Amino acid sequence: MSELHMMVTISDRNQARRFLMFYKEYGVTVTLLTYGQGTAVSEVLDSFGLEVAEKSILFAFVTATEWKKIKKGLEQQIKIDIPGSGIAFIVPLSSVGGKKQLQFLIEGREFVKGEESTLKHTKYELLVVIANQGYTEMIMDAARKAHAPGGTVIHAKGTGAEKAEKFLGVSLATEKEMIFMVTRQEGKNAIMKAIMDKAGLETKAKSIVFSLPVTETAGMRLIEEMD
Repeated sequence: MSELHMMVTISDRNQARRFLMFYKEYGVTVTLLTYGQGTAVSEVLDSFGLEVAEKSILFAFVTATEWKKIKKGLEQQIKIDIPGSGIAFIVPLSSVGGKKQLQFLIEGREFVKGEESTLKHTKYELLVVIANQGYTEMIMDAARKAHAPGGTVIHAKGTGAEKAEKFLGVSLATEKEMIFMVTRQEGKNAIMKAIMDKAGLETKAKSIVFSLPVTETAGMRLIEEMD
């Protein structure tokens, strides 16, 4: 996967709709929406003229070409460079677990799949699983059988019901869970396959899994010693 990126947007919660409509203008549907809380200390907030606020986090998927256009629009239309407007960034995908899942993420937009990307000296990858709420144990059971470490789960709301019907041929529940697992690069494919086989689109979990490259880690020494 040489050109596909996960785009993450963080803004005040009351600005979420504005960003959703903005991305729609560029033909990009936000796949997931979740919420968080700002943690900046009062001195930092005061210096930027900000108030303590609940945050919205939007996840979408764009090509490198699309990001260039979106970035320009964010700067010119949203004025994202002004403090308090929000931030947006992209992370390259290294692989996606299945052709249907890929079509779901890119919504049938123009995209030429290249070779699976790897970064020099990358020992680990972050596996991200998007699934219907309530099936974390099913997913983790499958992953552990393929020697995956533990995972972290966050709750999110899916916004791509229509495109799921079109590209996946299935109906997805609105309430979602995102599971994050950091694993060794050489063991990634076995874990992704196990999740797709046991908790994939043909199951009630309706899992979609993809991976992101990890360039540096801390706290993985015990796993390395066990290996």
